[in-house]
Formats: sequence, structure tokens, C-alpha cells
Amino acid sequence: MIGRLFARIVNAQAGWARPFGDFNVRWIGALLRPIRPIKNFLNGKWLGHSIHAVLTDVPIGALTLVIVFDFLDAAGTASLRTAADVTLAFGILAMLGAAVAGAADYMDTDDEPRVVATVHSTFMVVALIVYLISLALRLGSPTGERTVPIALSVIAYLIVAFAAWVGGEVVYGFGNMVNRHAWRFGAKSSWVKLDVTEIPENTPTAAKAGAQTLVLVRQGETVYAMHSVCAHAGGPLPEGKIVDGGIECPWHQSRFELATGRAKQGPTTYDQPIYDVRPAEGGGWEVKRVIPSKPIEVSAGAGAHTSATASAGDLVQTGEPRSWRGDRPGHSA
Repeated sequence: MIGRLFARIVNAQAGWARPFGDFNVRWIGALLRPIRPIKNFLNGKWLGHSIHAVLTDVPIGALTLVIVFDFLDAAGTASLRTAADVTLAFGILAMLGAAVAGAADYMDTDDEPRVVATVHSTFMVVALIVYLISLALRLGSPTGERTVPIALSVIAYLIVAFAAWVGGEVVYGFGNMVNRHAWRFGAKSSWVKLDVTEIPENTPTAAKAGAQTLVLVRQGETVYAMHSVCAHAGGPLPEGKIVDGGIECPWHQSRFELATGRAKQGPTTYDQPIYDVRPAEGGGWEVKRVIPSKPIEVSAGAGAHTSATASAGDLVQTGEPRSWRGDRPGHSA
């Protein structure tokens, strides 16, 4: 019931949130696109997970302590004014850090997820402003009356709680920044013939293997195959382009290495599922999905490609078993 109420409140903001979100994405993109390595860092490509999701716990924990310290101080249980003020200042700084990381994810949202993300970020900024006013009042009168600063902190905390619910809706309701292949496959894989017989040189080519849609790239006698749906936001990789030995998604420029499926450029934090390829009897090719939990094997058969999506520390050339991270399909190290 509460969730439905919150959803109606969020949906009612679409009139201003949609154009405001489009404006925000333009200026954030203008800042971050020229510094792609920093954007990759903020997306969490190096971590294999969104940094924003990790950082948001820090300010919420600190701001919760502010309320606890204020209550204990007001009750006379302990003198905790300084502790509350220092913790509030730390919480504000943590909010700023989480906001910077969130902006990197935000600029790659589209349509309804962008509208909801705009509501989330706007309410967080409002809460931040209220917290800054509370901190200024505290520092302006360290030993004075604290009713107003404490009341403002409580109001800001409630705004943060609502904004956090909205942020969760972006992820859990719309699947933003989640692995698009997390539930796609089972634990078994078998050879399936492709529906194409001609693959142009160094050109992303759409194909089907049973129910799965693939993108194929031929370079000389070697054929690479991976799932056609981008792990980041579901973009069509067959419409992408080949860049530095990888395929780049046309939607948000996530880039995956052809030979391994590894994420080479964000905003994706996940690798792309890949397939072994071999010549089929009677012509054409057949493919078999590489299962990440199995040992890595590398073969050099003419006209065929065998590779795997490896985790950091895996010994690709020796066929060593994967680390525990490799048991998570499609996950980037």
C-alpha cells in the first residue's frame, strides 16, 4: 500500500522531471564523456559493481547516527553535540561522494528510468540543502538552542528515506545498472547451428542460435560470437561498431572485448556472455555458450573461436579453474 502511494507520488512528478532529467543528462554527459577513464571509475567497472550502490550506505549510516546523537544529547544522557555535528559534516561529504558516482550512472538512463532517477536525485539534493542549513545553524551557535537544527535534520532524514526508496525503484523496478543476462541461461550448454552462412569481414552481424540472438564478428578465419543484448541496458550489439578489438554498444558506448567478452569500457560493470564457434557439418557454423563456472580452454582451430569470460587472476592460456567470481555468469572483474 505504501509502495503504491509512493509510486503515484513519483509518477505525478513526470511533468517537470522528464525535461529536467533530459537537461541534466546533457550537461553531465558534456562533463564526463571527455574523461572516459574517470567515468569508468565512477561507474564501478574496476569493481564489477556500481560504486553508487556501495557509497549510498555510508551517508545513510552517518545521518542515522546524527539523529541518535542528537536524541541522547537532548535527553541529557551524554554530551554529544560535537559528535553529532562532526558526524553530520561527514554525512554531507559522503552524500556528495555518492552523488558524483550516481551522476555517472544517471547520464546513461533513458525514458522512464531517467524520470524516476531525476526524482530520486532532486529529492536527495533538497535533503542535502536542508542538512547544510542544519549544519550552519549548529556551527553558528555551538552551545545555543538546538530545536531548529535538530528538527531540520529529522526532516532531511525523512526526505532521504523517501529518495532512497525512489532510487531503489530505479534498480529493482526498472532494472537499471543490473546484469541483463543474470537469469537468461541455465547450467548446461550444447552446440546449436547458426541461421547464417555468410559473415562479412569485421562487421557486427546479427544471428540466431535456437532461441538466443547473437552478434557475430569475423576477422580473417576467426569468428567471434557473443549475445546480442548488451549486459548494461539491453542495447543491440549488432548495431554497434568494432573499436580496439571490441564491440561497442550503440546506446551508451559500453565496450566488450571480442575474444573474451570482458567489459573494456563502462557504463557496464558486467561482461558479455560469449560462445564457442566451430564449422558445422554441411556448411555454416554452430555455437555453444561458454559456461563461466567451467575451466577455461583456448583452442586455435582454423575458422573457429573458443574463448571464455574470465575473471581477474584466471590463467586463460593454461586452462586453470576459475576463481569464485567466475561462478557469477557475465560478471566483470
